[in-house]
Amino acid sequence: MTPDSPHDFQVDLDAIAALPGIAAILEVVCRTTGMGFAAVARVTDDRWVCCAVKDDIAFGMVPGGDLKVQTTICDEIRDSGERVVIDHVSQDSNFCNHHSPAMYGFQSYTSQPIVMPD
Repeated sequence: MTPDSPHDFQVDLDAIAALPGIAAILEVVCRTTGMGFAAVARVTDDRWVCCAVKDDIAFGMVPGGDLKVQTTICDEIRDSGERVVIDHVSQDSNFCNHHSPAMYGFQSYTSQPIVMPD
């Protein structure tokens, strides 16, 4: 794949689906954080694509589904490489006025970037 060619998200979907522990990991994330939604997503400059999901809040995301990356905190995380943990959006000075919690209605959030070597 050249830098200008489109990313093949199906490769990512297949790779995540092949991981035998991914459903258990998402279950543990939800159980330990108390959140009702957890996902593994592939985030590029122009796409946020769900690769695996545990959705107990009926958000409606399924593997292969996507969000406009600019509406997500992952857009900023991809650029910074830093994880984000928000216990209470309204009490977090960095995110209380952020467009993502307002748009999606979440009150807590955590994201850990995983960067592939390539």
